[in-house]
Amino acid sequence: MTMQQRIETALAALAPDHLSVLDESHMHSRGSQTHFKAVLVSQHFAGLNRVKRHQKVYATLGDLMSEFHALALHTYTPEEWATIDAAPASPTCAGGHA
Repeated sequence: MTMQQRIETALAALAPDHLSVLDESHMHSRGSQTHFKAVLVSQHFAGLNRVKRHQKVYATLGDLMSEFHALALHTYTPEEWATIDAAPASPTCAGGHA
């Protein structure tokens, strides 16, 4: 199972209405399966600010967090997602070599 699949499987615990995990390692210099972007739409985020949403994702991923370098998170409630229907593009890596 790839790291991307492992992240998707773990995040399924948040009962997402939409889940997209992209391996963006090719945009960075640290090798394969190191950088990911997750777009997660879940009712579990209702009433939570961005920091609390991210903390919920980190807690859900648990020890898996230590197995990759970076995770760009885009977290939305179903209502928020309905108004935007797309997450922002990821920036180019700012640096750092393995």
